[in-house]
Amino acid sequence: MHKKLATRIELLEESEIGEDALARLEKDKLMAPAGITNDGLPLYSRSALDRLVKIKTMLDLGYRWEDVVKIIKKVGFPGGEGKRRLSSREDQFLTVGGLAERVGVSPRTIKHWEDKGIIGPDMRSEGGFRLYSESFVFLCELIRDLQLFGYTLEDIKATSDLFRDFLAMQAESGAFSEEVASPRLDEMLEQIRILYEKMNLLKAGIERWDDLLKKKKKEIIALRNRFRRRMSAREKD
Repeated sequence: MHKKLATRIELLEESEIGEDALARLEKDKLMAPAGITNDGLPLYSRSALDRLVKIKTMLDLGYRWEDVVKIIKKVGFPGGEGKRRLSSREDQFLTVGGLAERVGVSPRTIKHWEDKGIIGPDMRSEGGFRLYSESFVFLCELIRDLQLFGYTLEDIKATSDLFRDFLAMQAESGAFSEEVASPRLDEMLEQIRILYEKMNLLKAGIERWDDLLKKKKKEIIALRNRFRRRMSAREKD
């Protein structure tokens, strides 16, 4: 399920809180972006909007700013959210153009893979920005390489699905039962075995072509030099 994010402008508009108030919350480490895009655009989670609405309600009720900060730091946000611990580390999300640039393909290629269901953004901003985590760089490189190995888009989609299952299991192993995880992991290992076989065939083919091309290159250079000597001899005559 794709996560919903909001830009700073969207956050301010929906919460109706001022820019100065948001900047002050961030300075007091009570609010922080969920991450930033590769273009430096800060993005906020929906829970950040909920917290801003609660803060604005407290201010509208007459609480002083200092009192609001003390309450949040001591007991957390209203509504039982608890003390808010924010990390100073921001996650980096990639836009379609940023992902395409990192992988070395065109944005149209990323869109084509999306249309085929091979990949899909794991986040979207409220404004519709399609956003990808860093793991998509490796996934897209894998897709590109599998195409070189002669995989069809249907085969690549199956492999991509397995890769995403692996990332999900790795991130939250407790959310998967052994009955569900074990067959999928066995399938992943089988696909790795098959890919190794293809890689070994490709390596053997590359070695053959490397030897062949080196030999033919020398023969072509020798033949070219022979023709050049003949031309030079005719010119002298």
